[in-house]
Amino acid sequence: METTEDLLLDGRVRLVQPKTGYRAAVDPVLLAAGVPARAGERVVDLGCGAGAVFACLAGRVPGVEVIGVERDPAMADLARRTLAANGIAGRIETADLTALPATWEAGRIDHVAANPPYLPADRADPSPDAGRAAAGVEAGSDLADWIAVARRCLRHKGTVTLVHRADRLDDILAALARGFGSVVVFPLFPKAGRDAGRVLVRAVRGGRAPLRLAPGLVLHAEDGAYTDQADAVLRGAPLDL
Repeated sequence: METTEDLLLDGRVRLVQPKTGYRAAVDPVLLAAGVPARAGERVVDLGCGAGAVFACLAGRVPGVEVIGVERDPAMADLARRTLAANGIAGRIETADLTALPATWEAGRIDHVAANPPYLPADRADPSPDAGRAAAGVEAGSDLADWIAVARRCLRHKGTVTLVHRADRLDDILAALARGFGSVVVFPLFPKAGRDAGRVLVRAVRGGRAPLRLAPGLVLHAEDGAYTDQADAVLRGAPLDL
């Protein structure tokens, strides 16, 4: 696999990723910005790929410990290289998340981040590129499986944060109804006045607060440039969900 080493968060983070096929865009950066981790806490990145989410999180919050889970051995190797390139404390598990035993990190994790495949197989037109297809289409596990793994490994009052398509929000909320509460939905608008295409969703294991719909973030100005708020996040600012 040919790779490139790319810079994120205004050059503070190095990402080793495939030269062709699936490559990190803005979604993992936004996801990392929405995880409320603090130094010393443990974060699981489910389906970590080459490590864009955990690398951006560790770049913003030095001192976090990350655990990546990735089923593709080649991508898991890139994630380990990303760990090493940034000097991040943590490890990568090469495993399908549905194959993780029920005791895996049970109740020991402070936060889970996930960027699951966006579409079920019956709604998708898979890319001919295997990497893009694996990243975009559910295969062998669905949203409920991802959230169930998060629920098992999180401590009480730990958080799960996801980035996903806005039109999958009903599926996300249905899956979170088992064991989670204090849900925040944070829309990501491509431009002002446009429907949200993506959402960040955060929930608390054992939370009891009612669902909250946040104002969200407009990504692009009319001329196509990033808005000031979006640009700040892409440079390393946190998102206040």
